Amino acid sequence: MKISGSTALITGASRGLGRHFAEQLLARGAKVYATARDPERVDVAGVERLRLDVLDPASVTAGAEAAADVTLVVNNAGVSLYQDLVTGDLDKIRRELDTSFYGTLAVVRAFAPVLAANGGGAFLNVLSRMSWLSYQGANSYAAAKAAAWSLTNGVRLELAEQGTHVTGLLMSATDTDMMSGWDIPKNDPADVVRQALDGIEAGALEVIADEDTRLAKAALSADPGETYGALLTQAGHSR
Repeated sequence: MKISGSTALITGASRGLGRHFAEQLLARGAKVYATARDPERVDVAGVERLRLDVLDPASVTAGAEAAADVTLVVNNAGVSLYQDLVTGDLDKIRRELDTSFYGTLAVVRAFAPVLAANGGGAFLNVLSRMSWLSYQGANSYAAAKAAAWSLTNGVRLELAEQGTHVTGLLMSATDTDMMSGWDIPKNDPADVVRQALDGIEAGALEVIADEDTRLAKAALSADPGETYGALLTQAGHSR
């Protein structure tokens, strides 16, 4: 789809990738609804601020009613609480799944009729390299993002008939506040967003933003013993 002249809505737009999406969509000529649980925290000039909490169904419904001219929805809202599955805090695990899976699904269900009424449009779902691998210390985030990747593939099929395109964005660690405590190489968030928007305009089904993420997807076809043997070694275990 063409971004210039479109109307975009971004969830989680007050910081991180969401803020970069707002800036770059404006620069490309889109009208932008920048949403957040607290819209007063959105500080990008030129956007229309809306309250939208993906964990609050009434808020999602109200957002779809207020932004009835939307043609592009960026499902960016996310949270990483660094929990494992066996010993982690179940409330935190549920919050990650509720945000990445059920929150994204709620937005898709609310805005799919809006996009259909406006000619089809597109969803962009912000996913992660962790959709395709596990990492001790953040296994609940991996499970949530894996579920969101499967959701993306499913709604792509379901929405094709109404002419709505669905793109998944996958990346490794990116230099946002969510990753501020990690001393590791990180992607430039502006570059990740640029690739994502280029992908939408090109009609891509998936945008993979870096080589490590490409390798993670390729590793899905390898012998699991090789992949998990390496992970167990990193974690200090032996097979």
